[in-house]
Amino acid sequence: MLPTTHMAHLAERTVLKLSGPDRVKFLQGLVTADIAALAPGLATWCACLTPQGRWQADFFVVSDPDDACLLLDCASTQAEALRTQLLRFKLRATVQLESTGLRVLAAWGTRPDATTLENAIIFADPRLEGAGWRLIAPPPATPLTATEQDYNLHRLVLGLPDGVQDCEVGRTLAAEANMDLLGGISWTKGCYMGQEITARMHYRTLLKRRLVPVASTAPLPPPGTPITLNDAEVGSMCSSQDHVGLALLKLSALEQPLQAGGHTLIARPPVWLLAGVQAEQENAPTPPTKKL
Repeated sequence: MLPTTHMAHLAERTVLKLSGPDRVKFLQGLVTADIAALAPGLATWCACLTPQGRWQADFFVVSDPDDACLLLDCASTQAEALRTQLLRFKLRATVQLESTGLRVLAAWGTRPDATTLENAIIFADPRLEGAGWRLIAPPPATPLTATEQDYNLHRLVLGLPDGVQDCEVGRTLAAEANMDLLGGISWTKGCYMGQEITARMHYRTLLKRRLVPVASTAPLPPPGTPITLNDAEVGSMCSSQDHVGLALLKLSALEQPLQAGGHTLIARPPVWLLAGVQAEQENAPTPPTKKL
């Protein structure tokens, strides 16, 4: 059987264009990833946080290989609020931030053939090797071989969050959304909004909850449904597709049968998540010894 490229139009994504000579320096001080390290045609995943280190919006940033600009691939429902929020910090920076009408496609399986996608910007999803690719401004006649629901299932199986579905504005920590394990946070770039709290959580605190893939023999309940272990609440449902979803869970409950909406759930943390949690536990700060 020949390898297959699955291609889906992500109708709920909007592309913002950030241009001007100060574009890199401007965005560098506002988001979690290292924008200054982006080479043309490469992308990063990042977030805007509150001063308390809580999630406000996440998006992909790609350095346009053919134009002096950065393209921000974000959720349509957050596009205007994100634009307004970023421009609040413009001050004397020479930048322009505008919405475009460019379409976004997701591809997975085999890499899309660039020779048939003239003028499209194709970049690998930087979060995981198996995540696939994203296409900005593909030709109108690009054949679609999958649906947005197919892509949703693909990312859920991999454990990849979708911010507007899986995070709460002003509440979710960046590390709870696994941004620290998926390349969404730079620990070397310097200051950005929420950096102090994020770094403190990383270096001094053992995180208690993370987004974890879960599965059930029945369709999963809606977001916000409490998840329990022996009648004690240990998490809540986030997004799901059919029998697979993401849940914000206490890490202490990963190996136990869970209940939600009258159904039994099983946590299915992927290898990258288990490795990250193990490394975090091994490097956890040692509590101070009490003096007798």
